[in-house]
Amino acid sequence: MVSLSIRNIYKSFATHILDIPPRLLSLLLFLLLLVFPITRPKFIVLDILIFANIMAIFAASWDLLVGRTGQMSLGHALFFGIGAYATALLYKTYELPLLVTIPLSVLIGVLIAVLVGVPSLRVKGPYLALVSMSFPLIATGMIFFFRDVTGGESGLWGLPPFFPSLSPKYDRYVGNYYLTLLLLFVSGVVLYKVANSRTGIVFLSILDDELASKASGINVTRYKLMAFAISALFASLAGCTYAHVMTGVGRSTLSLTRSFLPVMMTIFAGIGTIYGPIAGAYIYYVLDRYVLGRPMLFVSEEWHMFIFIVIVVIFVIKWPRGIARFVTDKLQDLSEEREIEERGKYIWKKYKKKEKK
Repeated sequence: MVSLSIRNIYKSFATHILDIPPRLLSLLLFLLLLVFPITRPKFIVLDILIFANIMAIFAASWDLLVGRTGQMSLGHALFFGIGAYATALLYKTYELPLLVTIPLSVLIGVLIAVLVGVPSLRVKGPYLALVSMSFPLIATGMIFFFRDVTGGESGLWGLPPFFPSLSPKYDRYVGNYYLTLLLLFVSGVVLYKVANSRTGIVFLSILDDELASKASGINVTRYKLMAFAISALFASLAGCTYAHVMTGVGRSTLSLTRSFLPVMMTIFAGIGTIYGPIAGAYIYYVLDRYVLGRPMLFVSEEWHMFIFIVIVVIFVIKWPRGIARFVTDKLQDLSEEREIEERGKYIWKKYKKKEKK
C-alpha cells in the first residue's frame, strides 16, 4: 500500500513537473533559493533577496489583474500602502498581535479594492489607468491630513518584527528570508492556480473580447471585481510583510514609483505569466544593487529607475513577450519532437546523403 502511494506520487510529480521543463526549472530555482542561506551570505545579500521576495508577490498580484483581465492599473501601490498602514495602525492603536493585524489588514485591502473597483470599472483603457493612478495620491493626501494618526511625513515606526526572539541579527535576517520565500511560494502557486482555473479562463475571455464575453452570458463586472479583490489581497499581504520587515511604514509605500515597479518588472519578464513578474523582481533587485550600485557602476539613486526603464525598453524591443517567457518557450521547444528538417542547418543534407548510399 505504501509503495503504491509512493509510486502514484512519483507518477504525478513526473507528469506535472519533470515532463514540463519550465516547471522543472522553477522547482530547481526554488530549491536553490531554499538552500542559499546555508552558504552564509552577507547581510546585504539577504536583505536584497528579502525585498525581492516581497516585491515579487506585489508584481505577481498586478500581473493577475492586468495580464489576465486587461484592467490597466497604475495605482496598485494603493493596496500595498493600505496593507502596510493598516497593520501599523492596528498595532499602534489596539496593540494587536501580528497573527491578527495581518489578516485584518489583508481583509481591509480587499474591501477597499471592491469599493475602488466599482467606480473605476465604469471606464476602460487609459482612462482606467488615470483613475487608478489618482487613488494613491488621494491616500497620500489623507495621510498628511490625518497626521496625528498616521504620523504624516515621519510615518509610523516601532512595529514588532516577525522573529523578535532570535537574538543574533543575522538569524533574524535568515528568518525573514525564509518567511518571505514561503509567502512568495504560496502566493505564486495560488495565483498560478487561479490564472489557470475556470475563473482564469473567464478572465482571459474578458481580456480577449469583453463584448463577446457579455454576449456569452458572463457577468463581466463581477469577474472584474473578483480580479481586483484577489489582486488586492496579495498586494496588501506584500505591504503587511514589508511593514513588519522594515518595522515601520512611511508615505513611500503609496508613491507612484511603487506603483510603476510591478509594471516594469512584469513587462520586462513576461506579462500574463505569473512567473514572469517573480523573475523580474529578482532581476530588478540584482541590477539595482550589483550593476547600478557600488560594486560595478556607481549611479545615483535618482538615475536607477530611469536606467532600468531604458533597459526594459531595450529588452522589450528584443523580446516583446518578456525574457522569462522567451526562456520558457525555448525550454518547451527543446522538449517537443521535431521533424528532421527542423533539427539543424545541415542535418537534412546529411540525411539525404545517407539515403543515397
